[in-house]
Amino acid sequence: MDYRTLTALELGALLREGSLSAAGAAKAGLDRLAQAQGRSNAFITVTKEDAMLRADQVQRLLDARRAPSPLAGVPMAFKDNICTRGVKTSCASKILGGFTPPYDATVAERLDAAGCISLGKLNMDEFAMGSTTETSFYGPVQNPWDPSRVPGGSSGGAAAAVAEGSVWYAIGSDTGGSIRQPAAYCGVTGMKPTYGTVSRYGLIAYASSLDQMGPIARSAADCAAVLDVIQGRDPRDGTSLDAPAGGLLSGLTGDVRGKRIGLPADCFGDGLDGEVRAAVLAAADVLKQRGAAVEEFSLPVMQYVVPTYYIIAAAEASSNLSRFDGVKYGWRAQGYEDLTDLYSKTRTEGFGAEVKRRILLGTFVLSTGYYDAYYKKALQVKALIKRAFDEAFRRYDLLLTPVAPTTAPKLGESLNDPLQMYLSDIYTVSVNLAGLPGISVPCGFASDGMPIGAQLIGPALGDAAVLDAAHAFQLETDHHKRTPPLPGQAAQKGGDAQ
Repeated sequence: MDYRTLTALELGALLREGSLSAAGAAKAGLDRLAQAQGRSNAFITVTKEDAMLRADQVQRLLDARRAPSPLAGVPMAFKDNICTRGVKTSCASKILGGFTPPYDATVAERLDAAGCISLGKLNMDEFAMGSTTETSFYGPVQNPWDPSRVPGGSSGGAAAAVAEGSVWYAIGSDTGGSIRQPAAYCGVTGMKPTYGTVSRYGLIAYASSLDQMGPIARSAADCAAVLDVIQGRDPRDGTSLDAPAGGLLSGLTGDVRGKRIGLPADCFGDGLDGEVRAAVLAAADVLKQRGAAVEEFSLPVMQYVVPTYYIIAAAEASSNLSRFDGVKYGWRAQGYEDLTDLYSKTRTEGFGAEVKRRILLGTFVLSTGYYDAYYKKALQVKALIKRAFDEAFRRYDLLLTPVAPTTAPKLGESLNDPLQMYLSDIYTVSVNLAGLPGISVPCGFASDGMPIGAQLIGPALGDAAVLDAAHAFQLETDHHKRTPPLPGQAAQKGGDAQ
C-alpha cells in the first residue's frame, strides 16, 4: 500500500485499528524521506533513531487502546525555527551553528503529549525571510512537482515534505504567508490560525506581532486535528489568547448553505495569472453549488498591504535579530579586535544576504528622522487594514482570494528580483496584519502541471468556519488527494490520484 497518499487522519485510523504499527509508519516515512531528500532537500536534520524509539513508546499506548489523539503514531516534522529539546535548531542560518535548545516549544510539548512521532527539522528560508526557501544556508528546497521550481517559502521544506509523502503533516510558521504560499505551490493544505490562538513560546521570532505557527497537511480535516492539539492558552506567551480551543475536527460538517462569501475584486485584477484566476473562481463555483452565496466586492486597502507589511516586519526583525551577536551561542567570528568588531564580523559572516537586507531596512525605518515617516505611518495603515477587514466581515462570513499571483516560479528567478519576490505575498500578508485565520487549499493545476491554491479568510477567531468551508470544498474535489510522481516515475498532469 502506498501510505504516502493517505491523509494524517487516515493513517492514524490504520494505526488505531492495528493494520499498521507505529514503527511501520515511521519506517515508511523515513524510507520515503531517504528516497526524496537528495532531490528535494526538505530536511535539515533527520532524527531517525529518536523516531524509532518514539514509535515503540507510542505503540504501547496504541496496544492499550489509549491513543491520546487521532494523530497518535503519525509521523510529522517541525520547521527549523521551532525549538525542540536536544535537536539542532538553526533557522537555516550559519549564525546559529549547531544550537541545540534545552527546552521544547509549547507546540512540540503538546504534540508530544498527543503521541506524535517527529522525523526531524525542516528546511526553510533563513530566519523565515524569503518566499522561496532559497535563502537557506543549507541550500534551496526543490518543489516535488518539478525540481526546477521553488516550493515557496519560508516553510518550503514543510510543504515539500508533506507533498512528497515523507511526513503526513508538519508544523510551520507564517509571518506573511509562509504556511499558505508554499502549501499552494506544493499542492497541499496549509492553515494560519488566528493570531494568539497558538502559543509562540519556543518559536525563534522573525516579526513577533505577525508570527503564528500552524499546520501543513493534505486536508483541512488534518489541519483541524492538529490545531485541536496545539491551540490553547499558554501563560508563557504574553500574546496567547484565553479563547475556546478544541472541537475543530468534530465540528466539521461541510455545510456552507447560507454562508456569505466575498470575492475582493482587488485580488483578481492586474498581475494575476489567468489560469490561477480561473481555478480560484472555479473554487468559488464549487462553494456556490454547495449553497454558499458568493459576491464580488471592493477592498481597496489591498494596495497598501505589501509596503505596510515589509516595513513592520523588517523593523521587528531588526530588533529581534540583535540578540545574535556571537557571544552566548551560535557562530562566532575569529580574529576580532574588540566587542564591536566581534559583533560586526560575526553578523557579516553569519547572516545571509536577504537577512542583512531586511535588518538594514528595519534599522533604517526605526532610525531618528525616519521613524515617524515610515514605521509609525505603517502602524497607522495596519490599523486601517484591520478596520477594512472588520467592515468586510460585517457583510460576509468568509473571503475567497488567490494565494499567490502565479504558480511556483523557477529556482533563481526570485533571488534575482527581490522586489518581485516580495510582491508574491500580496494576497497573504493582509491576513497577518489583521491577525485573521486563513487557509490555502489546492484548487486545481495549471497547464504546466503545477498546483494552484485558493485562500479562504475568516474573521478573528473564525478558525472553525474557515476550516469547515475548506472541508466542504474538499468533499467535492480531489486536488488535495493528488501526489507528485516518485523519482523515476513518469510525470502526469495533475499528479497521481489517490
